[in-house]
Amino acid sequence: QVQLVESGGGLVQPGGSLRLSCAASRFTLDSYAIGWFRQAPGKEREGISYISSSGGRIYYVDSVKGRFTISRDNAKNTVYLQMNSLKPEDTAVYYCAARRAVTSSYWSTARTYDYWGQGTQVTVSS
Repeated sequence: QVQLVESGGGLVQPGGSLRLSCAASRFTLDSYAIGWFRQAPGKEREGISYISSSGGRIYYVDSVKGRFTISRDNAKNTVYLQMNSLKPEDTAVYYCAARRAVTSSYWSTARTYDYWGQGTQVTVSS
């Protein structure tokens, strides 16, 4: 069974940093594009970043541009989300998702992804 597992979440003070990891088991990530999503209580799931299978196309939602960096290490079968300058409004459960896609169209649309991790909680609070 295909699995994605997120890790690296936790409690951090405003202005702090966290690095989330998304590791795959039972399949190799190198042919999949990866999206990071987050869902805060009472809100819809939001696509925040995307990296194509080759790493050549990267996108961010405006609210995280300049603060978050997505990257991938196909040799380690892992995708990362480096989150800096965290704000209380970044508090959410963060999910990674994988899809086979020829294009990056609709990268922030959750239903276009095939596989999902279980999520990791990120809480930004003093």
